Amino acid sequence: MSQRSSDLESTPSARPTPANAIGEERILDAAYELLLAIGMRRMTMADIARHAEVSRATLYRRWPNVQAVVAALMTREWTTALMSAFQPDAVDGRARLVEGVVEVVGKTRTHPLMRKIIELDPEFLTPYLLERRGSSTVAHLALVAEGIKAGQADGSIRGGDPDWLSRQIILVSLASAVSGPVLASHEEYPLLDDELRAMLNRYLVPE
Repeated sequence: MSQRSSDLESTPSARPTPANAIGEERILDAAYELLLAIGMRRMTMADIARHAEVSRATLYRRWPNVQAVVAALMTREWTTALMSAFQPDAVDGRARLVEGVVEVVGKTRTHPLMRKIIELDPEFLTPYLLERRGSSTVAHLALVAEGIKAGQADGSIRGGDPDWLSRQIILVSLASAVSGPVLASHEEYPLLDDELRAMLNRYLVPE
């Protein structure tokens, strides 16, 4: 074997990593950092690709535009918040549901991603507040409905259609999460949480 052939075989390949081997989390992490640094309006697909160290072709194979990347990022962030909020050691189904909802609302109200979007790009949220359900909202509704069913089963939540009860809870929760900072200072957020907790308990307690 020639020296040149030996050198080539011993040198690591310089070929790029296949697109399907690049983790989605890496791209979303890069988008998160960019959004906090410059805002969504100034962020481009080229910026995201460069920051994540992937090709633009790889990025476009997964998402068509920046808005779609941010939507996937928000779904990830709020799915994580949901999974950590609803703890199984509550005294009953109503306590588990109410405390979980209050915790998610509190996290949403102060989440850096949400605050940056509201500060610089509030129009991004308009369709999800006024026109259609996003993936995060669908996940929230399903989880709350399941919590209501569990509370109804153990007698801690009043009767009623879980789907409609969950819709009302999400409506109230959205208002507290998105508009809460308009009506209260950061130091007063615990008071908002207390009032939301009291409201939800009164709404769900068996008659």
